[in-house]
Amino acid sequence: MRIATGRARLARDRLALLRKAIPVGERLGQGLVHGLMAATAAIAAYLPTQVLGLRGGFWGAITALAVVQTEFGAVRTTARDQVLGAAVGGAVGLVILLTLGQGLPAYGLAVVLAMLACWGANVASAARLAGVTATILLLVPHAGSPERMLASRVFEVGWGITVALAVVWAGSRIRDRIERGAATRDADPSAASPDRPASGGTGRSSDPPPPAAAAARARPS
Repeated sequence: MRIATGRARLARDRLALLRKAIPVGERLGQGLVHGLMAATAAIAAYLPTQVLGLRGGFWGAITALAVVQTEFGAVRTTARDQVLGAAVGGAVGLVILLTLGQGLPAYGLAVVLAMLACWGANVASAARLAGVTATILLLVPHAGSPERMLASRVFEVGWGITVALAVVWAGSRIRDRIERGAATRDADPSAASPDRPASGGTGRSSDPPPPAAAAARARPS
């Protein structure tokens, strides 16, 4: 476990160094893309909840912001953590709330058990969100039953994740198409300048003369 933790920390440090080495202009471009994708996903996740009359619709927007990354593979990993964390934290928090009621001792126990369950299931990356979900159930005032609160929370998380995945997938497809087009233009310079001679600008064709013409020049007079 210590070896795996050390390797993960080393990988994060190397990634941070690589990001610092990126030119400022490129970093700003990546940040702009990330911000636009995050804002699009958050707004798209929030608006339908208002139409449905869900008062906790902001959790969908928060989840979308937490999930959105510039790479689709990273988004899928984060989305998995969000789903597992919400499910584990919600289930543990609901059991503690129904058996022990509200209170700081019950809340502390719920957080410990939720995080312990994530570590036991080998999804330690979801432990923090499990603790957050347990916190919402036991500390945040809400109207209605705890079961309804849990169902709303899971729905909002699932909706935010769905929207974030859709936005990042669409953005990845658009970026890949742009990169393929740029690579095609770089690989075929004649496509960018069709009037340019193939021989490097001398105005003469680089093709060899026809066989008949070559034989006529070689024939003695």
